[in-house]
Amino acid sequence: MRRLALVAALCLPAVVCGQKQPFNASALLQVQRLSDPQVSPDGLTVAFSVSQPDIGANKSAKSIWTVPLAGGNPRKIADNAERPRWAPDGQRIFYTGSAGGQSQIWSMNPDGGGETQVTHLSTEASGQTISLDGKYLLVTSDVYPDCGADDACNKRKLDEASQSNVKARLITGLLYRHWTTWQGDTRSHILSIALEDGKAVDLTPGDKVVPPFSLGGPEDYTISPDSKEVAYTMNSDPVPAISTNNDIYVIPITGGQANKVTAGPGSESGPLYSPDGRYLAYRSQARPGYESDKQRLVVLERASGRLTMPVDAIDRSVESYTWTPDSRRLFFTTVDRGHQSIQFVAVEGGVVRPVVSSNHFRDDVAFTSDGKTIVYTRQSGSSPVEICKVTSAGGNEVALTHLNDAFLSQYQLTPLEDFYVSGAEGAQIQSFLVKPPNFNPATKYPALMLIHGGPQGEWGESWSYRWNAQVMAAAGYVVVMPNPRGSFGYGQKLTDDINLDWGGKAYDDIMAATDYAAKLPYVDDSRIVAAGGSYGGYMIDWILGHTNRFKALISHAGVYDLRSEAETTEELWFPIWEFGGMPWDKPEVYDRWSPSKFSQEFKTPTLVIHGELDFRVPVNQGLQLYTALQLHRVPSELLVFPDEGHWVLKPQNSALWYKTFFDWMDRWTKK
Repeated sequence: MRRLALVAALCLPAVVCGQKQPFNASALLQVQRLSDPQVSPDGLTVAFSVSQPDIGANKSAKSIWTVPLAGGNPRKIADNAERPRWAPDGQRIFYTGSAGGQSQIWSMNPDGGGETQVTHLSTEASGQTISLDGKYLLVTSDVYPDCGADDACNKRKLDEASQSNVKARLITGLLYRHWTTWQGDTRSHILSIALEDGKAVDLTPGDKVVPPFSLGGPEDYTISPDSKEVAYTMNSDPVPAISTNNDIYVIPITGGQANKVTAGPGSESGPLYSPDGRYLAYRSQARPGYESDKQRLVVLERASGRLTMPVDAIDRSVESYTWTPDSRRLFFTTVDRGHQSIQFVAVEGGVVRPVVSSNHFRDDVAFTSDGKTIVYTRQSGSSPVEICKVTSAGGNEVALTHLNDAFLSQYQLTPLEDFYVSGAEGAQIQSFLVKPPNFNPATKYPALMLIHGGPQGEWGESWSYRWNAQVMAAAGYVVVMPNPRGSFGYGQKLTDDINLDWGGKAYDDIMAATDYAAKLPYVDDSRIVAAGGSYGGYMIDWILGHTNRFKALISHAGVYDLRSEAETTEELWFPIWEFGGMPWDKPEVYDRWSPSKFSQEFKTPTLVIHGELDFRVPVNQGLQLYTALQLHRVPSELLVFPDEGHWVLKPQNSALWYKTFFDWMDRWTKK
């Protein structure tokens, strides 16, 4: 009795003994974010990157860690560093470092000692890759096209630009700004640097951006196993703003004539040589202009030019892939019904087999040199990324890192559940559901419908560092995340069904999931709210004009007026594909699906959020929506981030985003 009394006395007032805390936004900003595992040549050590928000500095602190493959405690070996890459002999680790405020390539011993700066480019350097003979380093750098790898020339032009008081831009073509950046006079190029003497060669001279901008997927440049050739992805079309026609080129690593090795009308990207040099694998999309077409895995036999598609029978896109050390098999990942698994197939095709299958997202697969062990990242909707291993033949999965375990043990994280409903035309639509912590089935909770972006995207069994369902459930909401028309992982037809139909079947699918949630015995159907970003924001704007069933709404970076969006966004191939042309080509399609045409029906209280640096969905979309809401006397607020783009990334901004988000929702559901 005395011992129990002592334990009770030691309990902090804010935390009930034995009871975990709700996982709030403050906790989310303390989670360490692991990525990019790299196995040492001897197969004994894994190096990886860690990023963690630094609230005070209002940025992410990046570092490199190592962990023994046999198991043991991870160890941080470098700060202000990311992207570890082992030297072929395993004696050094090359990395991208930001010491001194510039991005340059450095190297260090495997224990973190002996740091040496490798590049000193005035145009900075990143994305390093090392040739297997240890003689060459590939980097990307934003150079002046007429200077190329001549650093003295680049420095002179940079100095002239910094000293000029004129900051005007003269635009002469399309794709003049992208994501959050205006296109200036420099272009991203791939440079080959001889490590012996530091001599640099521009492998991609000219006015093109190489590699093309990408939000994920395989890397778009690689070195052949014999260290003689580089394969890279480039879009050579004269107007890249209306083209997804990426192709793969090869060039000697010392420079020379580049040759195009693909000829498809869509996008070919992500080249990866087989270890024996016989094959070149890449992803291919058949339909030009459609960035969400099925990603097919293609294998090119270099000597004969013969093409095979070993997993084309699977009605899913290939997300990432790697070769086995013996060049006989390809391990790859696909998204299927909200989960991403690792599978493998023989190079010539045939039976596809899973390696590890359970309700997680797995990616970033790497092999030990003997081919017996694979290392990869694993995450779920209730657990952030950690690094795991398994034998290549399958078996028990072993976690190599537990960087977040001790911290997360203080918090209650709720497993994702899923359900299916009949959506438009009887299609089976999957949704994920997250219950609040300390869930009581006898309580009536408000519900939050989260609508994903894209529209070609998905909610999955994965961890989010931005729209985190655990944080939203911890605020006291039953969180529902539907995967309507346009979602990945349910076959290409369901993805394609959003084309030319943005507010049609997808809206019906979401309403069907909402109907299901409203009937749950623990949901108060009079307190259902909805929020979404990007296309999800579009759907919030569409909901505003088509139903009053929601108590409140939040539109983040939402498309409000389709005509002005099409004429101010940067990647013009997107509206051209989604709506069959530009507004002057298909005025009836734009008018039919534009939320702005239905503003007279707006009645639901709405919070509008936008970043001024958002060039994908320019800020005028949010301003127009807010103006319409105010003039129609709809309760509304506008939150604008001058220093953010499509995503809110700075830690302090993220904290404000979450606070404003919940203040708005709670105002209408928790009086």
